[in-house]
Amino acid sequence: MGGESHLQHHWQGVLSSALDAVGHTPLIKLDRIAKAEGLRCNLLGKCEFLSAGGSVKDRIAKRMVEHAEKEGVLIPGQSIVIEPTSGNTGIGLALACAIKGYQCIITLPAKMSLEKEVMLRALGAEIVRTPTEAAWDSPESHIGVARKLQKSIPGGVILDQYSNPNNPLAHYYTTYEEIMYALKTSDLPRHDIALLVAGTGTGGTITGLGRAIRDYETSLVNGEASSHARTTILAVDPEGSILGGGEPGNYQVEGIGYDFFPEVLDPNPPVVDKWIKTNDDEAFAATKRLIREEGLFVGGSSGSALSGTLRYLHSADGKSIAEDEDANVVVILPDGVRNYMSKPWFLETSKRPVKEDEEQKEDIKDTIKGILGRDLNDVSKVLHDAKQEGKELENGE
Repeated sequence: MGGESHLQHHWQGVLSSALDAVGHTPLIKLDRIAKAEGLRCNLLGKCEFLSAGGSVKDRIAKRMVEHAEKEGVLIPGQSIVIEPTSGNTGIGLALACAIKGYQCIITLPAKMSLEKEVMLRALGAEIVRTPTEAAWDSPESHIGVARKLQKSIPGGVILDQYSNPNNPLAHYYTTYEEIMYALKTSDLPRHDIALLVAGTGTGGTITGLGRAIRDYETSLVNGEASSHARTTILAVDPEGSILGGGEPGNYQVEGIGYDFFPEVLDPNPPVVDKWIKTNDDEAFAATKRLIREEGLFVGGSSGSALSGTLRYLHSADGKSIAEDEDANVVVILPDGVRNYMSKPWFLETSKRPVKEDEEQKEDIKDTIKGILGRDLNDVSKVLHDAKQEGKELENGE
């Protein structure tokens, strides 16, 4: 589309660097969740956590850096990349900077996970934490601090994911093409998208995908048009963010929602048809479902996207799609759980009602306990019994 070079959808030969492993993520059926929810449509997850840097933001980082180099904004040996981010864009930029040799400074709100900070440091970036409570236009916010550093550090460049047109263009030219390639080469009855769902932070993902979808629909003529129904585009926003309406407030899910409207976001029809709000509890519960039921190691914003999708499909507006066995519902799963493994929401035991399969797991636990005569995690009895019997446990390590 739009004069870009032909996109490869599979690896060929040996890649030159990790940047060549950005994107090219699979579209995977979420059949177990669809069945449990009574959905007849094809529920599909776009698994962005399988990109080189672990998130959908790898795409925009790569494109922003490469285009800044082409335009002379980034100069090797001179420029220092500075970026305010919730973490994933920072990781993508730090990865690109590590490969290309740029110094990188990331300003990061305090609520963002320790895992993100550790990953950024491992890639060589310098991290500056800022108060989560600071409004976006405050000098103490991650945006305000980045701007202060950029003004004072020679060679400092803010690529600015919030206003950089290469943010949505990355998804226009790569993410959309990959989705359509996956559908067209699948054995699904239809090869179009009935419903596209994405969480919204900067808005680059849903804006780029939405524009690509609408441009494709506009280009359809004659017989093709009759085989392609208009795609419904759904934006998911956490409670506490103003993007989908409501008052600003605090929430725990990371990477989506803001207290201001980023310049790259196109929030209205025809790009976005509908907004839906989700809360932390349902987002984290849906995240755990994706891990437990589908084996997909996703993060909290993926749970937001899924919970918003399910609520829409169970609503009057989404019923016709939910009941159409030929309809393809594509949900963007932005990042992986590796960034959140120390977070309380991930570590705490689920408070959901016990389901039949969970009862079966309790049964197998009881069976194991009966065989071993102890709790599964309790080794003290083993040591005690060995001592009583005068035995020594040999450790070959």
